[in-house]
Amino acid sequence: MLYKIGFLISGIVLFGSCGSNTPAEKQTIVKKDSVIVPSNDCQTLFKEAKAADDVLLRATTVNDNDAQKAIIAFYNFANICKEDTLAPVFLLKAGQVAQTLNKFSQAQAFFTKCIDEFPGFKNRGAAIFLLAQLYDDVTKLNNEEEAAKYYRQVIREYPKSTFAEDAKAAIKNFGKTDEQLIQEFLKKNK
Repeated sequence: MLYKIGFLISGIVLFGSCGSNTPAEKQTIVKKDSVIVPSNDCQTLFKEAKAADDVLLRATTVNDNDAQKAIIAFYNFANICKEDTLAPVFLLKAGQVAQTLNKFSQAQAFFTKCIDEFPGFKNRGAAIFLLAQLYDDVTKLNNEEEAAKYYRQVIREYPKSTFAEDAKAAIKNFGKTDEQLIQEFLKKNK
């Protein structure tokens, strides 16, 4: 009998908890099977992304935990709220933070998503240039061929931008050592 009462109480608690959540409770991030399921409310996701961005902007040093939380908040907003004009901005930020944490493949994925999914983004040239730099750096993705491809894309699509000028210079300096670059700089500025 006690078993039946316990089962009945458990059923009432379970049944009573279903559907009685307030809208605010439904919009919170829930942990389910070790996967964080983000809210699908863009206003809530924006607040989370903005709060994470504020934490990073106030920081004097990089806190890996705060940075990782920011990446998740930025990505969730950008991925769920694709129609919002700030979605590509937060993808770009996610890429920059991932790069700061030396998560270069993750940064590459964010920059690529920003470039591919937001062709009208006003700072798309910056995203392409950052991706090119990521490939260009020997300590990061170290792929000169891919770097050249993205530098040329910046030059072709954004020829009047400062990124195009920097891309031309980067291509010109492919394969040169730091010493060679310093010597050229010194010679040029005599």
